Amino acid sequence: MNELMQLNLSLSALLLLLFALLISMFRILREYERGVIFLLGRFYKVKGPGLIIVIPVLQQMVKVDLRTVVMDVPSQDVISRDNVSVRVNAVLYFRVIDPQKAIINVEDYLAATSQLAQTTLRSVLGQHELDEMLAQRDMLNADIQRILDAHTDSWGIKVANVEIKHVDINESMIRAIARQAEAERERRAKVIHAQGEMEAATKLVEAAQILGQESNAILLRYLQTLTEVAGEKSSTIVFPLPLELLSGLSERSGIAKAKPEG
Repeated sequence: MNELMQLNLSLSALLLLLFALLISMFRILREYERGVIFLLGRFYKVKGPGLIIVIPVLQQMVKVDLRTVVMDVPSQDVISRDNVSVRVNAVLYFRVIDPQKAIINVEDYLAATSQLAQTTLRSVLGQHELDEMLAQRDMLNADIQRILDAHTDSWGIKVANVEIKHVDINESMIRAIARQAEAERERRAKVIHAQGEMEAATKLVEAAQILGQESNAILLRYLQTLTEVAGEKSSTIVFPLPLELLSGLSERSGIAKAKPEG
């Protein structure tokens, strides 16, 4: 009787073990997950999504997430091409497009991508001046993204975008940049003023040439100016009268007197 009970217990344990192994064979992968299957240590295939079968002991599965990963690149100390020390941090967007390469070709693709992003950020920004870092971020983002994408292609990773978030500058450099910006604004103001003076002088020369073509034109202009000045509430009007105008008036009066005598 004892032997029969032991046999039944052994059969029950064996059946329970077989049932547990049968249950463990079935795995469910979500839509954004893939399973890299190894058969006796060698790569077999990539399975998923949905219900898959993994034979225990003979096969092993490594799960890979295909969703876009948002990784914060820590602040890096960068010396620009014009010898300015700044701290720059960025954010990296990438995803796995080939699970087989991501598991087989690199030990930890997340850590590897993070380290590569940090070194690439320092290398690329060190080739540019501070003004370019501040004003041409789109170009720098594109350069970093292109370099990272080329290096991570063998890891089965696609770098979708890189964005520089902050460029931190020390206080002394901020004051220097402010002085530079103020000097630049003053330079532009002087240039604009000089251009205005040049355009005004050109128009005055053209106006003088037109008025000089007819002697009566300058007389009419003086009379118009006198009318405008007389409209002001002033008791005394000082108005310069050129000698050329007097000579012109005297000539006209002489001509007027000569006509009746004729």
